[in-house]
Amino acid sequence: MAFEGWPAEALEFYEGLAADNSKSYWLAHRNVYETCVLAPMRELVIELEPEHGESKIFRPYRDVRFSKDKSPYKTEIAAHVGDGYVRLSAAGLAAGSGMHQMAADQLDRYRTAVADDALGAALVRIIATLRDREIAVQGSESLKKAPRGYPADHPRVDLLKHKGLYAWKQWPVEAWLGTPTARAEVAAFLGAARPLRDWLTDHVGPSDLPAR
Repeated sequence: MAFEGWPAEALEFYEGLAADNSKSYWLAHRNVYETCVLAPMRELVIELEPEHGESKIFRPYRDVRFSKDKSPYKTEIAAHVGDGYVRLSAAGLAAGSGMHQMAADQLDRYRTAVADDALGAALVRIIATLRDREIAVQGSESLKKAPRGYPADHPRVDLLKHKGLYAWKQWPVEAWLGTPTARAEVAAFLGAARPLRDWLTDHVGPSDLPAR
């Protein structure tokens, strides 16, 4: 079936789950999850895959082994599509793209590229273009000071401080979430974020370190 958006029942499901994150609620509303939440997400990522890459929908269950919060279920549905990320919750729709957390070797390559006059300037232009399109570009686990070996007055010191870099867009709950417009918005975001993904792919790339 073609993606037609998420019905209002999908958002109502997550509103209810936030209020009663229990197995009894989940079992009583599982059919709503499968038909109104999961099925549209499957349809969405299948339609996005040809242009943006393979997808994976995350499990709805939380890993509570090392968490103080023992609530068993996630209050959103999320998926990877290629290097992109899509999430639906009671708060609305969100999408991201980039490298949220870099390994040590990736971080070294990232900082070297940011410090380079030509490559760093190109990244600044990409970020400015995204922000002109009302797409946020955010860093993760940012340092308070310049990393070791880089001057505190470096012209791109704010970028050097980041240990991850990604584009992010969030849409509030509106009627178009229940229409194919939701797919168009996510696809437009992923297309707009491609220059950032390409810069990170070209100058940072995957980690060569063994997985932990």
